[in-house]
Amino acid sequence: MEQTFSQRFDAYQPSKKLWFWTVVCAVVLTMIVGFTAGGWTTAGTAAEMAKTSAIKAKAELAANLCVQKFITASNASDNLAKLKETSSYQRDSFISDGGWVKLAGIKKDVPGAADLCADKLSAMDTIPTNSVAQENTKS
Repeated sequence: MEQTFSQRFDAYQPSKKLWFWTVVCAVVLTMIVGFTAGGWTTAGTAAEMAKTSAIKAKAELAANLCVQKFITASNASDNLAKLKETSSYQRDSFISDGGWVKLAGIKKDVPGAADLCADKLSAMDTIPTNSVAQENTKS
């Protein structure tokens, strides 16, 4: 009499060698899927990503402070016109030379902050009037 599939499955007893290679293949396949599609990273890659994110966050914060200093200055409209007249590769120097990217207590400029600040300011058509009015009322 021929056995059914479930009877053959119940009677099957794989060898230790087969179990070992099945587990090894499952582990390797899990690692391949995890690192390619699952978003896993090594410790070194994660550390590098964290370092890069921290540097970008610092530059973004410094650039936002730079924009605020720039637009609250008394001659902000004139400076914006001068910035827009400056060639794109010299705008970061214009911002650095103007002192808007300087932060209190920090001797060096934050890397990348002047570029970001110049990009944000160049995207403005005019200086927001609220910023200048608020600064004048504080004085």
